[in-house]
Amino acid sequence: MGLAKSYRALKHKAGDYYWDKYEKYSFLRSCPPSAKLLDVGCGNDSPKQAKASRPDLYYVGIDVGEYNQSDASRVAADQYIIVPSQEFAPRIQSMRGEFDAVISNHNLEHCDDPTACLAAMLDALKPGGRIFLAFPCEKSVAFPSRTGTLNFFDDPTHKVVPRFDKVCSVIAAHGLRLEVVRRRYRPLSRVIQGLKAELRSRREGRVLPGTWALYGFETVIWASKDPDRSGTTDGAVPGRAEETPQGTRSAAPTSAA
Repeated sequence: MGLAKSYRALKHKAGDYYWDKYEKYSFLRSCPPSAKLLDVGCGNDSPKQAKASRPDLYYVGIDVGEYNQSDASRVAADQYIIVPSQEFAPRIQSMRGEFDAVISNHNLEHCDDPTACLAAMLDALKPGGRIFLAFPCEKSVAFPSRTGTLNFFDDPTHKVVPRFDKVCSVIAAHGLRLEVVRRRYRPLSRVIQGLKAELRSRREGRVLPGTWALYGFETVIWASKDPDRSGTTDGAVPGRAEETPQGTRSAAPTSAA
């Protein structure tokens, strides 16, 4: 009986690193029924795709411009907000404590002030709310240049490289617990896909499915706010992330690498 239980635990742990379990839509599927969601940087038909995945969500999208957004996607959003870049963080801050979930999928690197934007997103969460963050890892500044963005500077709209330690410290200061930390997100199933496509990707000079995972282009973080905590705190709090010789750890992350 003990061996069977150990085998199941090992199988679960192996699957944690094999399958693409921590991307944006996995987070969406984990949201509670009829959750109120804020999508920060909602271009590329994100409203339509999010509502197709979870039609029960109340979807609020905010951005500083129209980026590859179809009419159908605008209509899919329950609220669709476009503001000037200088009003972006203040507008998010004005929605303090309103959301069950916040998504920031490759938004921070486009912000004039990523720290202010991150703080506003964290404040927008209700007690017990959760956030999904994805952004280019710091090492991407030295990756090969390819169409579709593999090197951080391939995208001319990228402004500031998000600093992993700084992001984690801001999350901690707002009283959130780290659930998932992937400094370089490399699910094995996607790495294998990228490895198979790498010669073609190099030859054609463009990103293909699996390329990001092969190089570990993305940092991915999931975090949750304590149900009893409603605002910003100072000093050390549960969920504080720290750098160790073995990597990054938090007080009680579900999964960290």
